[in-house]
Amino acid sequence: MSLAVDVISDVICPWCYIGKRRLEKAIAAADVQVSVRWHPFQLNPTMPKEGICRREYRTRKFGSWERSIELDAKVVTVGKSEGIQFAFDKIDRTPNTVDAHRLIWLAEQHSCQDAVVEALFRAYFTEGQDIGNRQILIDVVAEAGLDRQAVETMLGSDEGMDVIANGREMSQRYGVDGVPFFIINQKIALSGAQDSETFVKAFQNAQ
Repeated sequence: MSLAVDVISDVICPWCYIGKRRLEKAIAAADVQVSVRWHPFQLNPTMPKEGICRREYRTRKFGSWERSIELDAKVVTVGKSEGIQFAFDKIDRTPNTVDAHRLIWLAEQHSCQDAVVEALFRAYFTEGQDIGNRQILIDVVAEAGLDRQAVETMLGSDEGMDVIANGREMSQRYGVDGVPFFIINQKIALSGAQDSETFVKAFQNAQ
């Protein structure tokens, strides 16, 4: 028996990274074949192309920098329990994620989507890289397995832009207002970074 899991997420969402780890744990524990496909969600659809200063963005979003630091500390603690070393202090900018999502779509065509998603999460959250910067993006995804020339060609065109619109339509269809969001065999929907046991139960119920 095989299952298909569609994941709606954004690469600058720390809970999406945590959700990825918990999903992986569930897949390892479950006695089924699971194929995972990633779909785009923009937490900041009006983000300038060059992104903005993270401190400015988080202060505006949460009311104060102190509140942002409190929330980051909670995520760091949860991340450690899942083997993720969040390093929010290394992040200077909150990026526009359109190009990252386009490259995740391209990676699916080249059978390396999971590796590219993982590389983008790691680059942003543990290395503090600006994944809105095209040269940094190219380096990150090329190291993860995408052909550098194919990446440069795509980023120099409008290819993949329809994926953003399709992702928006998919989110509206499922009533998604936050990520991560998981759809299992198009039968069961799970919102949030659920624990691995919840995923395993959902796998069983979706068969």
